[in-house]
Amino acid sequence: MTPPAGPGPNGGRNSSETPGEYPGETHKQRIDRELGELLAGLRVATTGVQVLFAFLLIVPFSPGFPRLGADQHGLLLTALLSAAVASICLISPAAQHRVLFRSGVEAKELLLRRSNIYSILGAGSLGVAMLAATMMVLRVLTNEWWAIGLGLAVAMIGTWCWFVQPLVTRLTRRRNG
Repeated sequence: MTPPAGPGPNGGRNSSETPGEYPGETHKQRIDRELGELLAGLRVATTGVQVLFAFLLIVPFSPGFPRLGADQHGLLLTALLSAAVASICLISPAAQHRVLFRSGVEAKELLLRRSNIYSILGAGSLGVAMLAATMMVLRVLTNEWWAIGLGLAVAMIGTWCWFVQPLVTRLTRRRNG
């Protein structure tokens, strides 16, 4: 659903309106729009986690797998289980949307709130899976200390981009009114 168009620097919103609301948008329209936006965003993340999950599933069947050390097996197990959890969390909103189809605006609002939690948990699990998989490969390509250092750099970048920066924005906007 496309929000109503209107004049103004905020894409049709007045600065006095609550963020995320559009002029003339009913509560039901807002819930529908927000749920559509969330599901569209999850499509992108779900594709990424499924590709990573597929690659992780084939690693134990590759010829070089027996040569990996116990630490790399541990990283693979962590990456595999985290990718599985991320897949479950990121697919759950679409599956629940189908089960709750035409259950009313209250059920849709509950689904929106629940799906937001699932998407945050899914992003966290995906981050763990990406970190473990990256460290597993870095451990093959470099020494242990480089793998740890570069893995920490990847973890910090992911944590900043996915969680810290949006939380800072949210807190700043809340403080500034």
